[in-house]
Amino acid sequence: MFPRIFRRSTLSPICYAAIVLVTTFFAAISCAFLLSQAVRTAPNRSFVKNVNAVVIGAAYVFMLIMSLAFCLKRRIAVHRRLQRISKTFRTLGKNDVPESVFLYMQQEHTRACLIAYEARPKEGFQEGCGRPGTKYAGVRFRTSLLDSVRAIDKLAHLVIPRHPPLRPHARMLHHFRFLLPLLSKDEDGLTPLHYYDSAVQLARHATREPTEQEYVVGIRAAREIETILNECYLEMHEGSSTDLSTYAER
Repeated sequence: MFPRIFRRSTLSPICYAAIVLVTTFFAAISCAFLLSQAVRTAPNRSFVKNVNAVVIGAAYVFMLIMSLAFCLKRRIAVHRRLQRISKTFRTLGKNDVPESVFLYMQQEHTRACLIAYEARPKEGFQEGCGRPGTKYAGVRFRTSLLDSVRAIDKLAHLVIPRHPPLRPHARMLHHFRFLLPLLSKDEDGLTPLHYYDSAVQLARHATREPTEQEYVVGIRAAREIETILNECYLEMHEGSSTDLSTYAER
């Protein structure tokens, strides 16, 4: 639709300019021929004291002035008419336009709504991303898992100020080894850090994209680690404020 409108808006000035150029060319040719004929038929065969040449020139000058005046008048009339159009937004009602126009607008609006509804992704699936309609819609699993590493590392430095700096390819089990005493173990003897380490390693080095199930396992472990670190950080603040109040009372 938009390319068609663009072609029409471009074609209209080109056609108008072509018509003006062609008309000007033929008018100039006819003026030159008439002037040459007036010179040939004059007794002195010259423009001097040639009434016919003066009349022909005056007629073409008058035609040029009238043409420019007509074009200018038309342009001013269109500009004034466009200025009278309201710039404020107003919803068109059934009584604002002819009935045929209103029915056409209603039909086109309904058709556009149906096309937009049918074009929405329903059963589409892209590897490594959440499916539409689920709570993970629009989430890139690999990016989300790798971004969670920095968030956990920041919390770890708040709880353990001398925690080692994060290295690009460090295993999570090795980098967050000082957090293991804080984490609980499941029936298999594994902590959330073990599951998180496996998910991060998969996101870093696997040639395929992580599946939704693998992402859920990894991000759930990351949330558990973040929750434990936040609780430890709050307990540290509560303990420090209690010590300060006790010292103040003494």
